[in-house]
Amino acid sequence: VQLVESGGGLVPVGGSLRLSCVGSGITFDDYAIGWFRQAPGKGREGVSCIAGTSDRSTKYTESVEGRFTISYDSAKNTVYLQMDSLTPEDTAVYYCAAGWGFSLAETPYDYWGQGTQVTVSS
Repeated sequence: VQLVESGGGLVPVGGSLRLSCVGSGITFDDYAIGWFRQAPGKGREGVSCIAGTSDRSTKYTESVEGRFTISYDSAKNTVYLQMDSLTPEDTAVYYCAAGWGFSLAETPYDYWGQGTQVTVSS
């Protein structure tokens, strides 16, 4: 099983990025997929997740609600995180993860990617 994130980079305040998480050796249809981030000197926090159920419910941490959108393309086995109105506080390494629990906590996730750096310049 491998999860690969891409789409990170350097963006000015107020800019946008779209992160992608592609799975191999795993079918995302059967899993909840979460996006997490870790800023320098801080612990990893849950940002957003999408359920493995047919309704594909979504969840966001309060600080990104209304700015970030998670989505899933089953044909490409890819989960996206569209990030708009970025602020310096969004600077972090972003990770995707696959697991059995629809949660912003790390515990239910079994598989993790290596991360992609997002830097928002002020």
